[in-house]
Amino acid sequence: MFTGIVTDIGRVADLRVEGDTVLTIETAYAPDSIDLGASIACSGVCLTVTEKGQGEGGNWFRVAASAETLSKTTLAGWQVGTRINLERALRLGDELGGHLMLGHVDGIARLVSVTPEGDSHRLVVQAPADLARYVAPKGSVCLDGISLTVNAVEDRPDGTAHFGINIVGHTWTHTTLADRRPGDGLNMEIDVLARYVARLTARD
Repeated sequence: MFTGIVTDIGRVADLRVEGDTVLTIETAYAPDSIDLGASIACSGVCLTVTEKGQGEGGNWFRVAASAETLSKTTLAGWQVGTRINLERALRLGDELGGHLMLGHVDGIARLVSVTPEGDSHRLVVQAPADLARYVAPKGSVCLDGISLTVNAVEDRPDGTAHFGINIVGHTWTHTTLADRRPGDGLNMEIDVLARYVARLTARD
């Protein structure tokens, strides 16, 4: 599990198709601190480390993504040079700084607008129709692996929802959100509690 607190910004150093899509990701994480088989959230996508090492470009680890993962996330659009948010899986006793996340992306949201507000940025994001009902004011949402709090929600006639989030300066500079532009896709994971509440409500 993860909490949506990004601890490094990695970079795709190599990408190739070998049955699955195999990515080599440069990172500040020391290789001896990464276990083979460990889970790392890569912009919100939980991927398993298959190799690790050091090279001229620095430290790196390698992961593989299936066709299913490519179809449900923004990973299909990644290329060499793409910057990605990284978080290693929780260990027993770690601080829960964000909210509990599984690293299982539910769908792709779309960035609608970015507006500077003092030292912060206000983002308006469009949730797809099948996820719109899980977004609530003051609730949690995960976008590209970042734990965020929803400020306001506006339901749209097409069944989607626009929701606003405020990005403080530290988050803006220590994640890849500054790279995003209106129209870009964002990996979206709904709050795990919202998922179960909706399931229980549907059974009543």
